[in-house]
Amino acid sequence: MSQTALNLVAISIFVMTLSVLLGPLVNLSPTVPALATFTILGIATLDSFSLQGKGGTIFLDWIASFSPEHRDRIIHHEAGHFLVAHLLGIPVTGYTLSAWEAWKQGQTGQGGVTFDDAELASQLENGKIGAQMLDRYCTLWMAGIAAETLVFENAEGGSDDKSKLAKVLQILGFSESVYQQKQRFHALQAKTLLEENWSSYQALVQAMRERASVTDCQSAIKS
Repeated sequence: MSQTALNLVAISIFVMTLSVLLGPLVNLSPTVPALATFTILGIATLDSFSLQGKGGTIFLDWIASFSPEHRDRIIHHEAGHFLVAHLLGIPVTGYTLSAWEAWKQGQTGQGGVTFDDAELASQLENGKIGAQMLDRYCTLWMAGIAAETLVFENAEGGSDDKSKLAKVLQILGFSESVYQQKQRFHALQAKTLLEENWSSYQALVQAMRERASVTDCQSAIKS
């Protein structure tokens, strides 16, 4: 069972326990928590066997979206990727800011920035990639974590980004110790780029908050 499905099971147990404790005090019908628990467990089951974790991610992201900080974290995280890609000359083709939007575009996670990475994919197929290109993409993948850390002093997102970095380094034959070094190094590189272009980053965050197009986001960076 995926971690997302386990989270859903934990939520259902919490809902049922809370209803047992508080239900009599607020005259809550036992039917309500029972239906809620059945629904959550149903989603967890469907998620495990049919949706490969995506359904649970969408459900949990929908619950979390009621928190302004959660929404703000996603925007700042994805703006970090967007700006660093722009600065490093990696073409941005789109972005999403929720798990539902990401799922509709065939992505995983709670949002994401998409790039034209055909050249990277081609080189990876041959098991060989230029050092400069590897550095650019490693910095790009760590940019969301760097942005979140700068704004919120810690990062809650970024597991998919770390997985991408680890997968590429594994394909290229790097050891686990090298992966740890590169993760730290490129997070620092991304942090430096963001700090040096902070006004552009803030303008981009505002543009993405308004769901501006990719072209308008790029114009916000340049203004």
